[in-house]
Amino acid sequence: MAAPFTSLEYLYVGTSDFERDLAYYRDVLKADLVWNLTGFGAHVAAFKVGRGPMVLIADHRPAPSCMPVYAVEDLDATVKVLKKRGWKPQGGRIEIPNGPCYAFEDPSKNRFAIFENVRPNVFR
Repeated sequence: MAAPFTSLEYLYVGTSDFERDLAYYRDVLKADLVWNLTGFGAHVAAFKVGRGPMVLIADHRPAPSCMPVYAVEDLDATVKVLKKRGWKPQGGRIEIPNGPCYAFEDPSKNRFAIFENVRPNVFR
């Protein structure tokens, strides 16, 4: 397994004022609002701002921040291989709307996440 990630799906962006930032993406940038949800103590909205990954604004993420979220074909297999290489997740396995997920940091403390898209049509 050379490159374990299949695609960059989301840019997970922190917000210090959710409603203000929601209005900015929707009204100023005219980005397409894909979904806007509250659950598990978090308010998150997804915008399509162009080709490529969706931008997720989230009130439980620190601002400013941007965490790339990559899809993988098989999360358990990917985690197993990466752990053998010295990779360490930050915290345990969590669930996002699309499926199971792990967050991790590179040596410089940049945060990333990987997930398996077991529910690809969760928002349709």
